[in-house]
Amino acid sequence: MKIRLVIFYVVLFAISGCIYAGNGEKEMKLVIEKGLGRAIVQAKRMACSLLERKERLPRSIGKQGQLSTSDARAWTSGFFPGLLWYLYEVSGDDSLRIYADDYTRRLEKQQYTTDNHDVGFMLYCSYGNGWRLTKDESYKKVLLQGAKSLSTRFRPTVGCIRSWNRKPWQYAVIIDNMMNLELLMWASKNSDNSQFASIARSHADVTMKNHFREDYSCYHVVSYDTISGRPEQKCTYQGYADDSDWSRGQAWALYGYTMMYRETKKQEYLEQAVRIAHFLMGHPQMPEDKIPYWDFDDPDIPNTPRDASAAAIMASALVELSQYVNELFSNRCLLFAKEQLKALTSPAYLAEPGTNCNFVLKHSVSNKPKGTEVDKPLTYADYYYVEALLRYKQIVLKEK
Repeated sequence: MKIRLVIFYVVLFAISGCIYAGNGEKEMKLVIEKGLGRAIVQAKRMACSLLERKERLPRSIGKQGQLSTSDARAWTSGFFPGLLWYLYEVSGDDSLRIYADDYTRRLEKQQYTTDNHDVGFMLYCSYGNGWRLTKDESYKKVLLQGAKSLSTRFRPTVGCIRSWNRKPWQYAVIIDNMMNLELLMWASKNSDNSQFASIARSHADVTMKNHFREDYSCYHVVSYDTISGRPEQKCTYQGYADDSDWSRGQAWALYGYTMMYRETKKQEYLEQAVRIAHFLMGHPQMPEDKIPYWDFDDPDIPNTPRDASAAAIMASALVELSQYVNELFSNRCLLFAKEQLKALTSPAYLAEPGTNCNFVLKHSVSNKPKGTEVDKPLTYADYYYVEALLRYKQIVLKEK
């Protein structure tokens, strides 16, 4: 009798779990449908509004509530074209493909950028997605030249790509720079130049050694001595303090090492990504809805801005990371990303059609210490939000 009861409850528990999983899957399908649908509406309106301004790309909202744009030289320039490519991918809407091509080609001259590291952001999000979806050879040429330009900023003495040429730093490397390595890894696979991958691996290795603290949080900026190649300063530019946990910086780190594991299968990169994920998901200052404060160490918490862009980057990285780890940790990553995407797709963060200057998400923070784009929409928040939705749809729900 007892054995039968045990079997009964085991079966009941399994059925209940299946029902719960089924309901959870249905819920996420609705979240993804809503988020992507809203993104398509907003992106089309944005694309139309700037169609005749051939030198401009959307960035944020200005202090007077007007649309803030940039030229192609801004580090943010590639995100809107990339967003259009993602939305074309999911919808098959040919008008989005035409818009995506138009806005992508606005960045063509940036393939020759050598004065900063952001050519990876600029070109891989735009031309990279365009190449992936169309195999247009003209896109490939731009990407390969962009990789050559980016690689000129690498110095073997340091072992990293220089981010900025700014004083007071001798050789500034910021954690954001991990994101630009994807362009180099792509270029190595699509050319006969293995140096691109060697540079990317060196940068990731040196950053892993010098950027991280014992708890696997990271500094924003590490400056290196140009003669010895050793760190001479560890500090912040956009965070609350030199030793604080600037949330988007932690998200860049998570995404960067997850991506580098995908590209190299180097176990140390996966271990680093897992440690960063543990740090972030278990952070005592992580809000209940999983949308981080702009800096986890801001003394004004909870009365300080959230950063939807950090949440979107985290969610996208966690969905990918879930593919490479054991089932228990995979489920934890997916549950966390799911809660973030649900929050971002709620009225608290998702803009109503035709509002928010046609950006998709509200409430991000660019640079609070400098008072730049605080509690505003940001073009990269939209990009990584849609990327996270697509990844969840394709990886978790197995939908194309």
